[in-house]
Amino acid sequence: MSDIEKEKNNQPDYKADSIQVLEGLEAVRKRPAMYIGDTGSRGLHHLVYEVIDNSIDEAMAGYCQNIEVFINEDNSITVKDDGRGIPIGYHEKEKKGALEVVMTVLHAGGKFNKDSYKVSGGLHGVGVSCVNALSSHLKATIYTDNKIFVQEFEFGKPLDKGEVIGTTQETGSEITFKPDNTIFTTSTVYNYEILSARLRELAFLNKEIHLSLTDKRETLENGDYMTDVFYSKEGLKEFVSFLDETREKLIENSICAETEKNGTPVEIAMQYNTSFSENVHTYVNNINTIEGGTHLTGFRRGLTRTLKSFADKSGMLSKLKFDINGDDFREGLTAVLSVKVAEPQFEGQTKTKLGNSEVSLAVDQAVSEVLTNYLEENPKDAKQIVQKVILAATARHAARKARELVQRKNVLTGSGLPGKLSDCSEKDPSLCEVFLVEGDSAGGTAKQGRDRKFQAILPLRGKILNVEKAMQHRVFDNEEIKNIFTALGITIGTEEDSKEANLTKLRYHKTVIMTDADVDGSHIATLIMTLFFRYMKPVIEQGHLYIATPPLYLIKKGNKQKYCWSEEERKQITEELTQGSEAGLHVQRYKGLGEMNAEQLWATTMNPEQRTLRQVTIENAIEADRIFSMLMGDDVPPRREFIERHAKYAKIDA
Repeated sequence: MSDIEKEKNNQPDYKADSIQVLEGLEAVRKRPAMYIGDTGSRGLHHLVYEVIDNSIDEAMAGYCQNIEVFINEDNSITVKDDGRGIPIGYHEKEKKGALEVVMTVLHAGGKFNKDSYKVSGGLHGVGVSCVNALSSHLKATIYTDNKIFVQEFEFGKPLDKGEVIGTTQETGSEITFKPDNTIFTTSTVYNYEILSARLRELAFLNKEIHLSLTDKRETLENGDYMTDVFYSKEGLKEFVSFLDETREKLIENSICAETEKNGTPVEIAMQYNTSFSENVHTYVNNINTIEGGTHLTGFRRGLTRTLKSFADKSGMLSKLKFDINGDDFREGLTAVLSVKVAEPQFEGQTKTKLGNSEVSLAVDQAVSEVLTNYLEENPKDAKQIVQKVILAATARHAARKARELVQRKNVLTGSGLPGKLSDCSEKDPSLCEVFLVEGDSAGGTAKQGRDRKFQAILPLRGKILNVEKAMQHRVFDNEEIKNIFTALGITIGTEEDSKEANLTKLRYHKTVIMTDADVDGSHIATLIMTLFFRYMKPVIEQGHLYIATPPLYLIKKGNKQKYCWSEEERKQITEELTQGSEAGLHVQRYKGLGEMNAEQLWATTMNPEQRTLRQVTIENAIEADRIFSMLMGDDVPPRREFIERHAKYAKIDA
């Protein structure tokens, strides 16, 4: 008998009873990423959003004014609202309580009945039942019909049929859940900043709704819990002002509209500033559609057509020797677009791209109407906007020439790789990594300490250009930035009118920022992250950007030595080594990478088996945009406030 035949005979039979049918919420527990995106930090926080979205849907239906979110001492979450309360009556078809149906049956909810909810974010009907499935414990307390009704669940299964525990005049729902640590194996610790950013966003998108976030895990100096309250009177107008608070306005007023076109409610707020970046954020039923869709297409088309028509009529484009395009009209524009769609068609459960074709025309008409009126009524602002467009077109033309010059030089010099780059021998990009190292001295040490097979080193001279305050052609003219683009194999667009980073020839799947563990090093790292966020965002989105974490201290006593990455770690290890006697103890504080020799740098910071790399991720693109604008802008007070609030974390998560 051949080896292949033996192997076939040892295989288990594939028969009818091999087909598994996952009952109830088992499918969610078996494949959680299908329902919440992933089981990392993003998926963990998505559980909270799903519960909050139910309360927001009540608010959008006109029945809820207050939503409270608590991070409890045991890291469970409580979401409480003053809506109508989830129904607690008996469900005839399912032969169980309505609350239990909502909590345990996929695709069950009031969102499918247009008499209950005309517009809703959680249209798949899997939201709160998914949260239940992925929680080790969930307690639902419902205030309705003058009753307080409680039912508890574990791992998605009811512990009881629920009971009335009292009477009340209140109405609403209160959901407390604790994520299952066998599902969320990386971490079940909630980040206050991530949750507060989402609640702030929801407050702007749903004006005159009160939202609050309270963290019960630690108390402030005055004994109170950390609490933030979010409320917006003017909605998107305030949202745009908040996003642009650290940028210099080009025109004093925001351009706003709240209208309905072809049965689709459309809300828009736009503000032009003196920066060189476009920041357009789109929402459908409160869902941040980060991949855009038909509503974004309609917005861009309406904006470009209306502004182009006005600029042509004004005669201000007559002396321009080259064409302007859509990007030019959006440079320096911060805008928020929110549409409410009764039957939205999203791409996948994560709902990041809208597909409804009718929405494009509705948004196009709304933008065209509000912009036409504004330009006619504000001629001074209109002139400034057109001048900004001309400046953007001129800069884009200069930037294209700068890019072409770099490409021509690359062709003439053979490989085109920067002279400072010490490349690796491996040719498979998925196995390669490049370190962007602060300074030639540290770069030299890193070259000696690296593994030449898969690690490349690119030293950077001092602080790179602050791209947040530079025109595009200056960015592409900068020698250090050109070296980064060329070393990574990244080009910006293949056509004149494209600003997209092209990663098809990316040479390394890990780009590691390695700077000194001091203030200057942190500033350089932030400058580099800003460059990637503004010009090479796909590198971050695809998980290719990292920050190295060199140690702060080397502690020696006798023949023992240990590295420390924090002040707390230094104290702990000092106590372990001294055991009451500090005789012979030597503590070295590393002020820079150059103070380590090649072996030490390899052992602590570059060796994949021992090092710690922090991956740069974008949990919230809007918050990241605001933070980079603030940190790299000229406005000092917001930056100081941010640093003071986050100083204890000693890092910035993009």
